[in-house]
Amino acid sequence: MILLVQYTLIFTSVLTLVAIGGCFSERSGVINIGLEGIMIMGALGGALVMKFYPESGSPALMVILTMIVAALIGLIFSLLLAVAAVSFGADQTIVGTALNMLALAGATVFVKAMNTRISVDNVSSTIQYINPKKAFLMKIGNFELSWFMLVTVVLLVISYILLYKTRFGLRLMACGEHPQAADSVGINVYKMRYLGVLISGFLGGLGGIVYITSGVSEWKFENGVAGFGFLALAVMIFGQWKPHRIALSALFFGLLRALSNVYMGFDFLARLDIPSGIYNMLPYIICLVVLAFTSKKSRAPKASGVPYDKSLR
Repeated sequence: MILLVQYTLIFTSVLTLVAIGGCFSERSGVINIGLEGIMIMGALGGALVMKFYPESGSPALMVILTMIVAALIGLIFSLLLAVAAVSFGADQTIVGTALNMLALAGATVFVKAMNTRISVDNVSSTIQYINPKKAFLMKIGNFELSWFMLVTVVLLVISYILLYKTRFGLRLMACGEHPQAADSVGINVYKMRYLGVLISGFLGGLGGIVYITSGVSEWKFENGVAGFGFLALAVMIFGQWKPHRIALSALFFGLLRALSNVYMGFDFLARLDIPSGIYNMLPYIICLVVLAFTSKKSRAPKASGVPYDKSLR
């Protein structure tokens, strides 16, 4: 049961961070299909910090640097979407899909090239971080608490306040609902949409490093992030683009995903003799079912996915 709670909370942290990132982007009017790719790039940046950080260095500093680098790499990578979708009015879905493919291929090639340079016999796309990963965990009895869980709670609260209690959040949401009206009262729609996408990149990159450190001490970048970016989009829709609802939705899907890691620890599930692949598929299957029954009631920002043209105001 303890393991189930641990995995549920860590997967909930991943989905919450990435889904809230997508929420900021869509609230500004830009659909970020590229969250999967942003997660991969953030994971790569964080994994490289863990790999090359000196063993004699401060563990606390390593934790902070890993999170900062992962978030910044995600932010920088999301700039590609911002430039293409906001500045040039490109199709946001196509650009996001391209970013996902670019990130997976780019990360795989980069890590293989790096490993080959270190050792000609090592051409894998795997990065190990066995010892550095221990710095992210603290034990409370038999329960392992990850610092990422605490960071997620803090960022969730900040996101809620930022969206609903600040002038910035109200302006951001105005740009996603009616950009022409927002522009008419002096709000720079292009700037707000850039900021929305960059925030999504920041949170998505952080979500990537949280994901690859969940229960494992190495990651093969050929595997990407197993569709978690797309699952986070579903969590965002199920949560109605609201941070507190997104967190509850993430908890539900996080529990489903955690079952695939610990189901053998429950006698009644083990006796069912269901293949582990079914448990891995479960969150995505239920996601499709939930969206099929709730999509008609979903209310996305009205201008989400629609390029803004100032000359048409």
